[in-house]
Amino acid sequence: MTEEKVLLDHGSGGKVSHSMFSELILPLFEGPELSKQDDGATLEMGEMRLAFSTDSYVVDPVFFPGGNIGDLAVNGTINDIAMCGAVPKFISVGLILEEGFPIKDLKIILESMAGAARKAGVRIVTGDTKVVPKGKADKIFINTSGIGVIPLHVNVSGANAKPGDVVIISGTLADHGITVLSTREGLKFDSDIKTDSAPLNGMVHSILNSGCDVHVLRDPTRGGLGTTLNEIAVQSGVEIVIDEAALPIRGPVKGTCELLGFDPLYIANEGKLVAFVPEKDATAVLEIIQKNEYGKDAAIIGRVSEKTSGKVFLKTFIGGTRLVDMLTGDQLPRIC
Repeated sequence: MTEEKVLLDHGSGGKVSHSMFSELILPLFEGPELSKQDDGATLEMGEMRLAFSTDSYVVDPVFFPGGNIGDLAVNGTINDIAMCGAVPKFISVGLILEEGFPIKDLKIILESMAGAARKAGVRIVTGDTKVVPKGKADKIFINTSGIGVIPLHVNVSGANAKPGDVVIISGTLADHGITVLSTREGLKFDSDIKTDSAPLNGMVHSILNSGCDVHVLRDPTRGGLGTTLNEIAVQSGVEIVIDEAALPIRGPVKGTCELLGFDPLYIANEGKLVAFVPEKDATAVLEIIQKNEYGKDAAIIGRVSEKTSGKVFLKTFIGGTRLVDMLTGDQLPRIC
């Protein structure tokens, strides 16, 4: 790390935050679980395998079309556990509240957390609450941690991508990030744009119990699809090629990105997953995802090539190819 102070970029999920993790955090806490750099840790407990994950949410604003910081936090941890191939079971909740935060708003957030947990079939079982003086925080921050059980037949990891794998995205890109940005900046659109925040454990359960081979599952949150694919390419030591024409992006979201100069490949999603599967199972897995309520816009977007460059490339609309690098800075801070 060359920086002397923490920057917003350190929370982006891109190059700067990866640098802090690899150069500062990992050497101090190095272990086989953390070194995998998956969405959660896989823990061996006798014959049982558990997935454990934690995440903190500082989104601004705390209320946005389609959701709020509460259901976002629950869904986010459920999805991180599910991306480990696990069945999410239990969640903890830690609240950091700014003095003066309205109780009525807190109640709405807690009710949405309870509803999200019930919908996903998980239980919130423990937690903690702290209050800091007014001006020492920004309304409310939430930490959620989760535990799930990994079935014996499941083995998914960002390090498992294989040459020939087909890359599937479960739906449209950049919905969440553009929703939060537009709410924060007071932007108005002719059509509704809302967060895609959703629990994906049901979708994952259907995929993993279909008999199809699944090598990688990952939800492209901070840093978006572009950063997530770069992480997988490095973990697996493969080259990934995606097709720009195949990327599902809603018209209003695409238009907003073009207007504001954002690349939808790097904008956060909170209810989408990326699956890497062998070509023989790609059609079956795509159909399973499309049958799920959160996967109707799923599409095959690329493949893993035979090369082992650890890089991601995009075939453009005009027939060229460009490098999709990992996000350097933070396009949209405090998006989750």
